Amino acid sequence: MVHRNIFNGHLRGFQHDHQYDAVHGILALSYYDLPYHLKPCFLYLSHYPEDWEISKKELIQLWIAEGFIPPSLESTEILMEDIGEQFLEELINRSLVQVVKRDYTGINVKTCRMHDLLRDLCIERAREEKFLEIIQPPLTEFNVTLEKFMLRRIAIHPSKRHVSLKGEHLKLRSLLLFQNAELIKLHISECKNFKFLRVLNLVRRDADKWHVSSEIGNLHHLRYLKMQGNQIILPHTIGQLKSLHTLYLQWGSKLVIPNVLFKLERLRHILLYARGSKSWMKEALQWRSRFCSNNVETLKYIVVDRKLIENKMVLRLTNIQRLGIVFNRPQDVKPILMLLIKLHRLRSLYMEFYLGPISISSSDLELLSQCHHLSKLELRGEIKEDLCPSHHVSKFLPPNIVKLTLCSSKMIHDPMGVLQKLPCLRILRLRDNAYVGTKMVCSIHGFPQLDSLEMISLRELKEWEIEEGAMPRLRSLYFNDIYNLKMIPEGLRYITTLQELKLADMRRSLEEKIQVKNGTKGEDFY
Repeated sequence: MVHRNIFNGHLRGFQHDHQYDAVHGILALSYYDLPYHLKPCFLYLSHYPEDWEISKKELIQLWIAEGFIPPSLESTEILMEDIGEQFLEELINRSLVQVVKRDYTGINVKTCRMHDLLRDLCIERAREEKFLEIIQPPLTEFNVTLEKFMLRRIAIHPSKRHVSLKGEHLKLRSLLLFQNAELIKLHISECKNFKFLRVLNLVRRDADKWHVSSEIGNLHHLRYLKMQGNQIILPHTIGQLKSLHTLYLQWGSKLVIPNVLFKLERLRHILLYARGSKSWMKEALQWRSRFCSNNVETLKYIVVDRKLIENKMVLRLTNIQRLGIVFNRPQDVKPILMLLIKLHRLRSLYMEFYLGPISISSSDLELLSQCHHLSKLELRGEIKEDLCPSHHVSKFLPPNIVKLTLCSSKMIHDPMGVLQKLPCLRILRLRDNAYVGTKMVCSIHGFPQLDSLEMISLRELKEWEIEEGAMPRLRSLYFNDIYNLKMIPEGLRYITTLQELKLADMRRSLEEKIQVKNGTKGEDFY
């Protein structure tokens, strides 16, 4: 096993080939020492471009789709995703993978990457073991032609030119693409030429309307499907993808999904993201109300309707961990929360109140306080508060919340007095007039665990007071578009843990007070 300190010293700055070869040989031993079940998981990392920040959730979903985590290991107590996390932690403990970011808990991995030397080893072993092939399209060519002799897993890395994929590869299992630039076009003319695909990532930038070919239904072995485009219209043959585990759709202005998708009982992760306006989401997600598979762990987003409540369909989502809900009627909030209390695996909840001129009452959210299993919560939309501060919306927040986002809530009472008493809160985000008052106060001993605070577009806020002893663990503070704020709180000087202070779209006079110009410190620089 490679000692983690090697990366902090001896692996840096090699200038001679013989030094590189020696270290390469040592690193190879760490690969040979891997248990059998971890070797394909490690080799799979070779498909990511150099210095790529790898999403843990996406990586584990891909491992499952590839069959590296067999369903036989799953039980009522532990899911395949949990096993995937164990596999990743073991690779990290062996210093084969580096942690880049922790998630909102501060404990679990959010993103990771590979050291350059380990990536070289990984690519070499993947090639020698005929595990995966990487294609880097030349700048002078437009077409990538797949051939029968190519490996079963192919990764196409970014190019500065448009890339059109053609050819025939009946044994192809995985097609992995990285389209950071919007220059990559992907065309699979006949899906029957790729009928054994398990993993597919499609993007379409060259057409406003994308009528996905009905031949996609021929991909009977497909387990992971990711599609990105402006207007995506899926065919009815999508219902033939009986092996599908993960569906990720990102669209711009329109998404059309036929009802046959409800029949895909193996779906575990359904992620639907509309770029830009949420009004596009409302129309596209009406169908979600009838999907109720007990295999689903991620469902973003579902629009609530009467049938969903009357039939208690939410209770069938026994394995749900991450759920996004859009409400069209205020009277639906309480009945849904009564059902969510019983979903003990649920950890992350997004609630949007898409009610037009109507707003829900803070009392409608009272049942949230009984969702003790929740650790991540986002509320988006106006919440009408009672005049009595004792009925403040934040009074009804679950006690175990670790990450909280309030957006467009238009709270009239200072939320800090209640939020600062949440014992586990590490990340707090107040956005888009979440609070419309003019003054906030953070009291002594308040926010004992807070690590990150973000305030965006609190346009009425003029004064923020921080008492000595408040937020003793704060490391990151971000202000954006709080133009009426007169001054940076003097109490920040007492927060010795603060490492990062970011300001954007603030008063120039306020920004100048904390800057250093020509060696001269601003009056609030400390």
